[in-house]
Amino acid sequence: MVLLLHSPLSPPSGSSLLGLQTTLYPHTHYSYQVRTRTRSIRVSVTGTPATNRKEEHVVIVGAGIAGLATAVSLHRLGVKSVLLEQGESLRTGGTSLTLFKNGWRVLDAIGVGNDLRTQFLEIHGQEVRAVERRILLETLANQLPPDSISFGSKLGKIERSKSGGTLLELADGSSISTKIVIGCDGIRSPVAKWMGFSEPRYVGHCAFRGLGFYPGGQPFEPKVNYIYGRGLRAGFVPVSPTKVYWFICFNSSTPGPKITDPSVLKKQATEAVQNWPSELLNIINLTPDDTIIRTPLVDRWLWPTISPPASSGKIVLVGDAWHPMTPNLGQGACCALEDAVVLARKLASAIKTGSTSIEDALRSYSNERWPRIFPLTVHANLVGSLLQWDNPAVCSVRNNVIIPKVVRLGPMLEHTNFDCEPL
Repeated sequence: MVLLLHSPLSPPSGSSLLGLQTTLYPHTHYSYQVRTRTRSIRVSVTGTPATNRKEEHVVIVGAGIAGLATAVSLHRLGVKSVLLEQGESLRTGGTSLTLFKNGWRVLDAIGVGNDLRTQFLEIHGQEVRAVERRILLETLANQLPPDSISFGSKLGKIERSKSGGTLLELADGSSISTKIVIGCDGIRSPVAKWMGFSEPRYVGHCAFRGLGFYPGGQPFEPKVNYIYGRGLRAGFVPVSPTKVYWFICFNSSTPGPKITDPSVLKKQATEAVQNWPSELLNIINLTPDDTIIRTPLVDRWLWPTISPPASSGKIVLVGDAWHPMTPNLGQGACCALEDAVVLARKLASAIKTGSTSIEDALRSYSNERWPRIFPLTVHANLVGSLLQWDNPAVCSVRNNVIIPKVVRLGPMLEHTNFDCEPL
């Protein structure tokens, strides 16, 4: 009897198939034709060939702000990486985010600051700008070599390999063997879950966010405008000559159901502030459907000695995957950018000079970043709680004493100090 393999790879011997010995790899299709003296039988088998496993040195999971900034930072330091993005393209939906001077220091260090500054308005005469997420992601991605991002690559499983590396199995059945894994996969990070981190905690309020579009030019001064109610607040800030970012934050005992229909989101947002200033309602009305979102606000407090460290062996977390925080200080994206350059410097030095081990470099990153990240996470949470008060007497004190007499932009920006030399 003759066995003809109609597959680019002939499996080595090992498993039995119709009395023949073969070893089959999961998830890959093999076609066999078995000929006997009297007839021919075609057999189809599913398996994964060894050639379906790639070898990489550094793999970054997630091509959001943290992942792209980390990849660009490593690239500028001469370290190649591959990004795995589960989406079929960059996640450019959504609205804007506020970048303070620490974020801009990082963007300058990786060579994209000046290009982005020209596209967005400076707020209050400070190094503060609201930036469109789409433009930020595309700008970062354009700094990388072609084919640096593998789209449609959803992480399915993580395993330690006997060689001391990590095996990443993807949802499509393929796998990647890598020495270093950098988890930049957001607040619901599978990498963080595998490392033993708890799920982020819901803080008791949700937010609508959107990006109003004025084709003929928006009419607002370059400053942040806040409106406070009881258990409800809103704000808006010009992003560019034609766009205005807005948000509404409201108390809710539960996160509520996930809603993706933009017409429902716009209706709910409008109803929440229906008796508020008309300029806010106009901005919401002028918001394109693809830029309005509703999200529950969450964070994770990295308690000393209780929370896991940011690294485990040669696996490490960056940005929201490690330290999700509420947006009340506008530091989520800024801290992710800080993480990226600090990690890149330490990791590139370990890889290129061998002066320290990879594991020690990742531990050093975790130890350096934790004293900054933990207080900011707590601070942002407390500010949000203050601003979401719903007791009438307390709200009166907040609106008439705390906000006008205590809150000042200068002192409130001390946490945005961050030194960062060009990479």
